[in-house]
This record gives sequence, C-alpha cells and structure tokens, in this order.
Amino acid sequence: MNLSRRRVRAIIRKELRSYRRNASIVGAMGIVPLVFVLQPLVAVFAQSSSSSTVLSHRHELLYMLGIPALIPAALAAYAVVGERQQGTLEPVLSTPIRREELLLGKALAVLVPAVGVAYVVFGVFIGLVALFAHRGVASALIRGPDILAQIIFTPLLAAWSIWVGIAISTRASDLRVAQQLSILASLPTIALTTLISLDVIHPTLGLALALGAALLLANRLGWRIVSALFDRERLIVGAKG
Repeated sequence: MNLSRRRVRAIIRKELRSYRRNASIVGAMGIVPLVFVLQPLVAVFAQSSSSSTVLSHRHELLYMLGIPALIPAALAAYAVVGERQQGTLEPVLSTPIRREELLLGKALAVLVPAVGVAYVVFGVFIGLVALFAHRGVASALIRGPDILAQIIFTPLLAAWSIWVGIAISTRASDLRVAQQLSILASLPTIALTTLISLDVIHPTLGLALALGAALLLANRLGWRIVSALFDRERLIVGAKG
C-alpha cells in the first residue's frame, strides 16, 4: 500500500490543532493522569520501610499502564463522530485522501500526545517516589524490569486503545456515547494491568513476550479492520443529516 506521508502529516497537524481548541479533551488529558498518580503516591508515602518486603513481590509501577489504556480511548472516540457533529468531516472526506491515510493520521495524532503524557507522568511519579518515599520502599518499587515494561508497553497499549476507540467512533452517532463505549472497552486492559501490578497474575518474560506479540498483531489488524469499517458514503450522508 502506497501512503502519502504529506497527507498523513497534514491530518496529524489538523487533529492536533483541533485537540488544542477542545477544552474537554485537554481536561481529560490532565485529569485522568492525576487520578492514576495521586492515589498511588498517597499510598506509597504512607508505607514504612518494613513494608518493602511485601512491595518487592508486587509490580506496583505497572498500575501506571492504565494511563495509556484510558487517555487514548477518550481522544480516539472524538476522531470521527466528533467531526461529524461539528460539520468538519464532510470537507475532509471530499478530498482525495485515502481512508487508510486519514485513519493513520488520526491515530498518530492521538498516539503522540497520549504516549507523551504517559511517559511524563510516569517520570514524575518515579522522581517523587525516589525523593520522598522511604528508601526501602523506593528501592522495592523502582526496578529495572518494571520500568522497561512501562516504556515498551505504553505505546502498544495506547495504539490498541486508539484503534478500538476509532472503530467505535466510526459507528457511533453521538460523541458522549462513543467516549463512554471507548472507556468501557478499555476497562479489561486496565483490569489486566492492575492484576499484574498486584501479582495476582505473575509477570514473566514469556508472558511479556506473548502480550507484546499479541498487541503488535492486534494493532496491525486494527488498522485494517477499522479501515474496512470506514464507510465514506455513509459518513457523508450522516454528516449532512
């Protein structure tokens, strides 16, 4: 498939400008990370050094993987149905841009800020724990494999949430419904990362490789499936209606 990088970049720039002008999207990108950071920080600061043994058998940092699973879901839900409601979708669909290019541009426009926010919040969390938590607690929480897992799986989980959110957005007729369904669809991913962080599901190298391969395949197929669901004529008629 020959894709035009120029058209994809144009869509990315257009989407980012739209996000900056949308107060609800900016608010979601600020509020959701706070929810995932404040409660764990309070719990960590309340721990004494004697609790480091218990924490060493958990992977509390992986709880932060809920951020790249949730933020992109809210943003991606806006991708199609949001433009339909604002009346800006029809002019875009009237251009010669291919649907694969349009969807890839929209997905990347969500992926870049969502992953950036997730990395920044994770870095701030690590810094605060290292500076203010008890030394034993900090050493039990901050471990190389958990940091590496956060770095690797953040874009993979974000991309998966994006394709699910865009798929819902192409079929929904109301933005709020699309956002609610997208967030609901991301809950199983958040539940999985939470169970792993609490060591209910014990993380191993084999499990990490299997999940990583599954997410890579799902993201590749997600682009194809969502492109097939993207009905240009139906969306234009819906926008006019």
